[in-house]
Amino acid sequence: MTRTLGLIHTSATLVPVFAELCAKHLPGVETFNIVDDSLIKDTVAAGHLTPGTARRVAGHIGSAEAAGADHILVTCSSIGAAVEASEPLTGVPVTRVDRPMADRAVALGRRIGVCATLSTTLDPTADLVRRRAAAAGAEIELTARLCEGAFEALMSGDAATHDARVAAALAELGGQVDVIVLAQASMARVAGAVESPVPILASPPLAMEHLAKELYA
Repeated sequence: MTRTLGLIHTSATLVPVFAELCAKHLPGVETFNIVDDSLIKDTVAAGHLTPGTARRVAGHIGSAEAAGADHILVTCSSIGAAVEASEPLTGVPVTRVDRPMADRAVALGRRIGVCATLSTTLDPTADLVRRRAAAAGAEIELTARLCEGAFEALMSGDAATHDARVAAALAELGGQVDVIVLAQASMARVAGAVESPVPILASPPLAMEHLAKELYA
């Protein structure tokens, strides 16, 4: 029986990124996308995830289930709390994109670095890592690093400045921790261009590896 994955994004730029990953990791799985960039815009403007935005996230998850998804992946870390709140209300499995990454980080080392270009993503990701460590019975030391100005540079079309600031933060963190977590999918391409003494984890490929186990079980 053909399985169907519904993907919910807060940026249209992530659609081709995940389409490529789905083709690689999930052959034969049908996919469809729901994109609503107002979710991240409203979260950034408020400085945190608001109840109204969380309700809209839940609505999109419900729509994906109604559209026939056997599994739903939400690709934005900033709205992760709304994803978790929606899981008990949904009749199919729902995955927040950074959960498999957090679990891998906890398994790899005690000193974990979390790097982000948005404070609205940094805090939820750091919180997730701490909670997944507690669930695993692991004691960790977490170092959070915000790449100031990188997100704004990317949004203005200056990808070079974004990449340079992220790379500098990764280089600094690499000497302080056992493993680095990238809080945003948009940072993943920088990781491949940086020499690091420790693993640098990006959420998209790890989420796909997790879904492959789930959908082909």
